[in-house]
Amino acid sequence: MLNFEEELKKFHSSPEVGDLEDAVYNHDLSDLTDLLVELEKGRRPVKARPESL
Repeated sequence: MLNFEEELKKFHSSPEVGDLEDAVYNHDLSDLTDLLVELEKGRRPVKARPESL
């Protein structure tokens, strides 16, 4: 039978996982929200139009 506690004690993560974490966390990655905020900052205000109803 498999002893999960013993197996967990033997576990060591792959060195590539640590390298990947460093690469992801050390880069300023923009997501869609960041891009939309930047677009909104650059928009010109829309002039109010009189209603023609």
